[in-house]
Amino acid sequence: MTKDHHYQIKTEWTGNRGSGTLDYRAYSRDHLISAPGKTEAIKASSDPSFRGDKKRYNPEELFLASLSTCHMLWYLHLASASGITVLEYVDQAEGTMSETEDGGGRFTAVTLRPHIVIAQAASVEAARQLHHAAGEKCFIANSVTVKISYASEISVG
Repeated sequence: MTKDHHYQIKTEWTGNRGSGTLDYRAYSRDHLISAPGKTEAIKASSDPSFRGDKKRYNPEELFLASLSTCHMLWYLHLASASGITVLEYVDQAEGTMSETEDGGGRFTAVTLRPHIVIAQAASVEAARQLHHAAGEKCFIANSVTVKISYASEISVG
């Protein structure tokens, strides 16, 4: 039996400078992302390469953040279920998007680089192996076609 989960977000463009999209340079790419029940909106824009605000998150960063956080949450769950105590988890995720001549494109590579500190020295190899299982469980990773690599670092704290 499957169990469906439904999500809602609101994306609101806030970049009308008075003339709408009359000209490619006439409007800002700024927008807000919000969801029912959330107290704060995410301030977003496009990548600076596409006339966006570099101080705001862009869709490509949010995509990478979705993959990284989904993996982390599954990893923490699997570690807990396996009796491995995670003390710290910091991921320095990286992604590459290749733009095509027609202006389209796609992500061609994603590497998650979590540095994980665990309590049990005897569990380092088991902790390392959990990445494969977390990758198989992650809802976001299962929804995309880009290959995701894992370059984790496990240490004992």
